[in-house]
Amino acid sequence: MHATRQLLENLLVRASLTPHDADCQAIIAERLQQSGFSCRHLSINETSNLWATHGSGAPIIAFGGHTDVVPVGNEAQWHSPPFTPTERDGYLYARGAADMKSGVAAMVVALEAIIAAHPDHPGTLAILLTSDEEGVAVDGTKAVLPLLENDGIHIDYAIVGEPTCKDTLGDTARNGRRGSLHLHLSVTGKEGHVAYPEQVNNPIHALSAMAAELSAIIWDEGNSHFPPTTCQISNIHGGTGADNVVPETAKLAMNWRYNTEHTAESIKDRTNAIIARISQEYGVRTETSWRLSGEPFATDNHDLTEALRQAITRHTQQTVTFNTAGGTSDARFFAKHGAATVEFGPSNATIHKNNECVRIADLEPLTAIYRDSVLALLGLTHDA
Repeated sequence: MHATRQLLENLLVRASLTPHDADCQAIIAERLQQSGFSCRHLSINETSNLWATHGSGAPIIAFGGHTDVVPVGNEAQWHSPPFTPTERDGYLYARGAADMKSGVAAMVVALEAIIAAHPDHPGTLAILLTSDEEGVAVDGTKAVLPLLENDGIHIDYAIVGEPTCKDTLGDTARNGRRGSLHLHLSVTGKEGHVAYPEQVNNPIHALSAMAAELSAIIWDEGNSHFPPTTCQISNIHGGTGADNVVPETAKLAMNWRYNTEHTAESIKDRTNAIIARISQEYGVRTETSWRLSGEPFATDNHDLTEALRQAITRHTQQTVTFNTAGGTSDARFFAKHGAATVEFGPSNATIHKNNECVRIADLEPLTAIYRDSVLALLGLTHDA
């Protein structure tokens, strides 16, 4: 059995539901220490974080990943126990198989292979793992990177092992991500009987006007790295449940996935102005709560993207497409701290679903892609 699959199965049997690591990082640290890595465990609140390094000096090339997984959902809909890795038809099924314990296992085995071939390699090889990526993501990578920065550690290149591929290993990688901005809006009017409109001020009417105007905006046309900014309503709540009562309040939740044509502040300013104008027109009161999940970033670093591109072609015969689609990931934190950052991993077709799985035949080439990408950045070859 390939070393990546062996490690992957050892990780998959552990129910590492966010923010619990279930000793995944301890297993990885023990392995890496056998290859000469220095391991630093950084526990923040309930979150486990591992920072492991080998070598010294620049460049610092870091893999990034997470050992936590999302809940299994309705276990009755799984065809095999979600924490018992099970092979069927060339796939390995378990929660976390694709997102992202396969990427973590491949990165660890790739690092072991690099050290075995080049024990005196230039620069610093590193891996940063957290158990807080699938949750609120405040005590993991986001919290650790400032600590490393305070110690004078600046990551030059980051490869995050999120599942990026669509149909075939090697078809898609990410060289950036859109920003994500959330709004929770509450509108307060005056409740009463629907038959007496002169005695009420319906907050749903005002909220509807705000939602209609905001959702109709064409925010931009995108740019060379990003698709157009999108705005989606995710929740609307209003009413008492009775057919004949105008409620006092109505609430709405919206999300913007935005590109570098905007900042969070520019979106907030335009949105707040619309809300204020319509509030005045309808005579209602509003409260807004904003949350920024991540700022947009794009990586133009030719050395990093070419190292990954060539490794992908070598081991999959695919011509990779780089894009900035998908949700947010910890890649945004690496980029914010100045690292040239890309994401690459297996298919994301089953992530966060029942019967999550990874193609077994993808594990060995995925490991080789990680290995050769790092070697290229160091000016080394696998055969040297």
